[in-house]
Amino acid sequence: MKLTNLILKLAAICLANIIIVSCAVNPVTGKKQLMFMSEAQEVQMGAEYDPQVVATFGEYQDADLLNFIQARANEMGRVSHRPNLTWHVKILDSPVVNAFAVPGGYIYLTRGILAQFTNEAELVGVLGHEMGHITARHSVSQQSKQTVGQLLLIGGMIASEKFASYAEYAMQGMQLLFLKFSRDDERQADQLGVIYSSLIGYDAQKMADFFQVLNKMSMPEEEGGVPTFLSTHPDPVDRYNTVKQQAREWQDSLDLPVYKVNADSYLKMIDGIVYGEDPRQGYTDGNIFFHPELKFKFAFPAGWELENLPTQVNMAPADGKALMVFTFATGSTLDEAVKSTMEQLGLTVDGTTPTSVNGMPAVQVLSRQVNQDQATGQTQTNRVMSYFINYDGSYFVFHGISTDADYNSYTGAFKSTMTNFSKLTDPVRLNKKPDRIYIKKVQTSGSLADALRYYGVKQDKLEELALLNNMELTDRVQAGKLIKVIGQ
Repeated sequence: MKLTNLILKLAAICLANIIIVSCAVNPVTGKKQLMFMSEAQEVQMGAEYDPQVVATFGEYQDADLLNFIQARANEMGRVSHRPNLTWHVKILDSPVVNAFAVPGGYIYLTRGILAQFTNEAELVGVLGHEMGHITARHSVSQQSKQTVGQLLLIGGMIASEKFASYAEYAMQGMQLLFLKFSRDDERQADQLGVIYSSLIGYDAQKMADFFQVLNKMSMPEEEGGVPTFLSTHPDPVDRYNTVKQQAREWQDSLDLPVYKVNADSYLKMIDGIVYGEDPRQGYTDGNIFFHPELKFKFAFPAGWELENLPTQVNMAPADGKALMVFTFATGSTLDEAVKSTMEQLGLTVDGTTPTSVNGMPAVQVLSRQVNQDQATGQTQTNRVMSYFINYDGSYFVFHGISTDADYNSYTGAFKSTMTNFSKLTDPVRLNKKPDRIYIKKVQTSGSLADALRYYGVKQDKLEELALLNNMELTDRVQAGKLIKVIGQ
């Protein structure tokens, strides 16, 4: 079955599912509302969605930190409006400062946002906020919009001069762009975050303080494939005041002897966390892409954009008339990898040529796919150049794709990139280390700037470190206070 036909059938199934609606009681408001899926369907959707999220961003490995966050999620879940829901928390290996939720109890926090928190209360407040999106079923409503958005995106690929045979590549990460909530939803999630974190004894006012930190960061509306945490949220000043007031009201009603902040314990938990981009997972220097862990490198065309994902590398020129994808190929032999990949992608092979790439066995494959617009009857041919490379028993593949009309304009760029693939042996490149956050004690009472300079922070990094510590450079810090610095 051709991929385009498969996509159309899936689209028809999705549309059929969308029109099946039912009345249900919202767990938070107690009011009846139209729901596009049952709770069981919601949980199933989250379970199916989760591998896509992890494949797109990668999972950051820190068992102690993850166990702590999962324990807080379980604790808040029991006092939430959906106490019987099973909660799943993942740390994503992304430097973007973000947190988001998808249906069925799945919450994702990036290592970027965990690096930015300065205490447990901030973390728990944001975790409660994301939990609120799920308990109030905001994610279910947004998932319906997302499904419609996917269909529009897929339809656009089929009808326009895009590469329908590679729709799965373009879809990866794009789905998450639809996971935005209305301002009313965000306000309700703020309120629920206050309630849930207060009920387990944390100071929800710290969540409001963290919102101010995010506002100072002035992040672009979208970054790293997903909306950043403030992109659709209410006005920061109004939000800060509202959350502060709600937190005080809940603290007055609960009247606990103390509300937890736990700054030192949190800072000790994130000691050593990767900060910023992790070069071990691949990095660029000029127009050369290096991957220290997999020990390879290749040059890509100057002026092309490169997107590095855990499962593949995408490259494209500014005009969008071509695409190169570098990824893994599966098979027990090089020929088997070629055969299975071409069949999976539904490509018609025009010719194969055994060759070598920098001493490694390789196969060049030229292929095409003819797509027909069922509405107009018009056909479009996409032509593909692929290089399959055997790197010491591991198989990699480059695909260069363009329309028949533009293909010849890009064959030089395709072949140059693909035949440039080589083993990475330079110790300097192989041993490039990521920046990490290290927790240090202030040695002498004075300004934050003085404390940072003591640990060798350069002048051009002082403002960044002040924001990372949620302080001003002129703030006075006492000897013994824990602060964040960056090192390798």
